[in-house]
Amino acid sequence: QVQLVESGGGLVQAGGSLRLSCAASERTFSTYAMGWFRQAPGKERKSVAAISWNGGSTYYADSVKGRFTISRDNAKRTVWLQMNSLKPEDTADYYCAAGSGPILSDYLHEGEYKYWGQGTQVTVSS
Repeated sequence: QVQLVESGGGLVQAGGSLRLSCAASERTFSTYAMGWFRQAPGKERKSVAAISWNGGSTYYADSVKGRFTISRDNAKRTVWLQMNSLKPEDTADYYCAAGSGPILSDYLHEGEYKYWGQGTQVTVSS
């Protein structure tokens, strides 16, 4: 089992920035596509961003495009989500996830992901 641990969440004012980190437990981390998802209270979990196994391709939900950046370093077994220009509607629990393999049919589809972290809370105040 691939274990994923998120960190970096917290409280920030609108317009501010946060960087979330997701650390993976296994040396085979490089064989997995990775994604970030979020779930606001009372809402369904939605995709935020995803990245291919080697970082060559990235994918973003329209709601965060231009504000968020996903990146990874396979040597460090870590994926990041840099969040800039945060808005109150970005408030949610954020989860990182590992896909079923290096190539996915839909990188922003929750069903493509096999392993999930426990989440980190992000609160953006107005």
